[in-house]
Amino acid sequence: MKRIARSGILIAPALIAAGIAGCAVGPDFHEPEAPKTASYTSTALPEETAATPGRAGEAQRFRMGEDIPAQWWTLFHSEPLDRLIRQALTDSPSLAAAQARLRQAQENLRAEVGVVSPSVDAKLSAQRQRFSPAAIGQPNAPSTVFNLYNASVGVTYTFDAGGGWRRELEAMRAQVDYQSFQLEGAYLALTANIVTAAVREASLRAQMQALQEIETLQQKELDLMESQFKLGGARRTDVLAQRAQLAEVRVTRLPLEKELAQTRHLLAVLAGKLPSEADLPEFTLETLELPQQLPVSLPSTLVRQRPDIRAVEALWQQASAQVGVATANLYPRITLSGSYGSQANSSADLFGPTTSIWNVGASLLQPLFHGGELTARRRAAIAVYDQAAAQYRDTVLHAFQNVADALRALEVDARTLKAQTEAASIARDTFDLTHKEFRLGAANYLSLLNAERQYQQARINLVQSQALRYADTAALFQALGGGWWNRPAPEDAAAPSERKTRP
Repeated sequence: MKRIARSGILIAPALIAAGIAGCAVGPDFHEPEAPKTASYTSTALPEETAATPGRAGEAQRFRMGEDIPAQWWTLFHSEPLDRLIRQALTDSPSLAAAQARLRQAQENLRAEVGVVSPSVDAKLSAQRQRFSPAAIGQPNAPSTVFNLYNASVGVTYTFDAGGGWRRELEAMRAQVDYQSFQLEGAYLALTANIVTAAVREASLRAQMQALQEIETLQQKELDLMESQFKLGGARRTDVLAQRAQLAEVRVTRLPLEKELAQTRHLLAVLAGKLPSEADLPEFTLETLELPQQLPVSLPSTLVRQRPDIRAVEALWQQASAQVGVATANLYPRITLSGSYGSQANSSADLFGPTTSIWNVGASLLQPLFHGGELTARRRAAIAVYDQAAAQYRDTVLHAFQNVADALRALEVDARTLKAQTEAASIARDTFDLTHKEFRLGAANYLSLLNAERQYQQARINLVQSQALRYADTAALFQALGGGWWNRPAPEDAAAPSERKTRP
């Protein structure tokens, strides 16, 4: 009966603690609601953009509510671009770093799960001791030298009375989610940067080609004027002015050549290669096809699709869990421990019938006075929670701004290209007419010079307008999240929050 009573004394605190642990203190985090809006822009967008004959002049149609494919860049129908992106997804060090950070967070979570579980340890020790009888009041007795062998198994468990450890696990899971969405963000940024760089290369090549054609025309003009000058039909100042104009065109090409080289270097690095060793395809506007059907996610789904929004949401949940951890630190903590083993003076007797030893213990820790430390830490955790909530709202606002900017840009890009196409056509006709009149003596050189400059600028503006439609189309796909949720789920089943990562 006495043994039962003693056991009851030890079991009672454990049952009380287990009852207290039924709920975790602190706020319970809930998935934020999406903004209640039906559109991205203040005014309605047209069903399709303006159309223009020629390269990149196709009308683009906005398909509201349609989903974005995971490999959205394939909508440009460029096999070299698709091949380069696939290579980058395999070799990119930025993706490898993001993947390593995710694995680190997953392993830290597994370690934390081990911390909150009961710990079981086996202990085996051997020591030689000298015992002095004076320690027990017998100074005249001879000292004793003996061996002591010990083999035991101990169990320790601390009850999560306030739910602090469960909140700590929640925070660690949120950190795993954060790193998972950071990985998706790195994936999206890498693919978008490659597409943008490829479009920039195509634009630069088209501008250089336009300048080369203009340079050829101006060289012919210079040859004609020099012939006329020899015959007395042109002034020396006109010849010098034409030479200056030709030199100006050649100088204009040099920055484009530098930018083209730098863009190629960037593509090599994005693909995970050294600039000197990368075997890159050459991108031109002719190798890219402008997507005509543009899937646009509904505003209500954007917050579940943008990796940056999901990442800051995970940080918000982590901050919420840390409030619970700081609150739980104000509550008592009960620890139970026990061990069972054998102790003997010789290894041969270590597991004999009379050498068994055991102990059972319980402890209660209740914070009483810490100089306001614990309450101050809780208030600090609440401040971090408020900061995370504000950061989440700020990220959502900027995300909707990104989509609105991209949608409006595509509409304006189409109208701009139409206007630039008309301007380039007029500039070309004006140049041809002025050139004929100059040859016939009906126009002076100043008129020809102005026509050349207008035509040159119109050609460059036209190329830039064409490239801008490609770049802004890629920006739209990036602003909408890039379709990562349509990729097959990773095979790593150990990721604890995988089911939460997809809209």
